[in-house]
Amino acid sequence: MPAATNPAAGLPPGLQPSSSNQSSVNNGNQSNGAADIDSFGLKGIVLLLRMDQTEQNLFAYGQDIQLLGFDLNDESSILKNMASPWQETSRTEVEPYFLLPESIQLSTIVPPPEPCDTKILSFADETLFYIFYTKPRDTLQEYAARELVARNWRYHRDIQVWLTKDSNVEPVLISPDVERGVYIFFDPHNWEKIRKEFVLHYSSVQA
Repeated sequence: MPAATNPAAGLPPGLQPSSSNQSSVNNGNQSNGAADIDSFGLKGIVLLLRMDQTEQNLFAYGQDIQLLGFDLNDESSILKNMASPWQETSRTEVEPYFLLPESIQLSTIVPPPEPCDTKILSFADETLFYIFYTKPRDTLQEYAARELVARNWRYHRDIQVWLTKDSNVEPVLISPDVERGVYIFFDPHNWEKIRKEFVLHYSSVQA
C-alpha cells in the first residue's frame, strides 16, 4: 500500500506551514464543527431562549396566552375578540353574532323534504320500477315494492317481472288457483310495458 503523501512536500522551505499553525487550523475546524452541531441541539435552544424577545425567539419559546390580555375566566369563545393571531390578517372589528329572521331562513323558503314513504306515493310507475331494480336490498326497494303492490302490480317469482291485470279485459277462471287473461308486463330490459295474454298461477305471484 503506497504511503500517504504530504501536500506541502513540494513547497519551498519558507512556504511550508509550521506544525503549530497546522495544528491550530485543525483545532479551529474541529471547534467550528462542534459549534455548528451545538447550534442545532439543546445548547442552541438554551442560547435562543436567553436572547431578547425576537420573532425567532417567539417561535422557539412560544407566547404565554395570559399575557395577551384575554379573560380566561370568560366561557365565551376567544374568536369573538380575535379573528386571527397574525397582525397582518387580523381585523380591527370582528363580525358580530346575529340571528336570521324567521322569514328569510332556509327552512322557511325551502320546505324540508317529506319522508320517503310519503314522497314515494307521488312517483310514476316507471320511477318505482327504477328504484326497485337499482336499489337491491335497500329500504327504498321495499318502499317501491309496497307502492307497486298498492297499485295492483304483482311480482311473478318464476319469470321475475312485474305484471298487472288489464282492466279492460276480465280474466277467465280455469281452476281455483289458475286464471287466463290479458296482463300488462313491465320489461326491465327494454324498459317498456308489454300487453299480452297469459295463464296466471296464483301461487307464482307474490302479493
